[in-house]
Amino acid sequence: MYAIEVRDHVMIAHSFRGELFGPAQGLHGATFVVDVAFFRESLTPDGVVVDIGRASEALKTILAPLNYRNLDDLPDFSGKNTTTEFLCGHIHAAMAAATRAGALGPGGEGVSRLRVTLHESHLARAWFEAPLA
Repeated sequence: MYAIEVRDHVMIAHSFRGELFGPAQGLHGATFVVDVAFFRESLTPDGVVVDIGRASEALKTILAPLNYRNLDDLPDFSGKNTTTEFLCGHIHAAMAAATRAGALGPGGEGVSRLRVTLHESHLARAWFEAPLA
């Protein structure tokens, strides 16, 4: 299995509901480093997994509506705890849709799996990985 990974970051604010979250129940900020890995069985005729530039632009486009926003105020996240794990799934779904829509250009149709990793710090990270449906 071949893979490439692109990276960006996003700066958000949010709060959580539930005693489990302790002080994080209050509004707080987070800066996540976001990695997206694209997997395929064989390389394209050009010898790549996907165009890294297009993959980077697709990630930037997906993160733009979240950047410098309070996620508590976004209708799509109403009533949800926007945990790191939750955000991994959200970004994965958006990248899967972008991949199926052709955002990665020629060769993108050969991507069989995606992994989205959000790094909360140098000590903690979460990810969501699944095949493209």
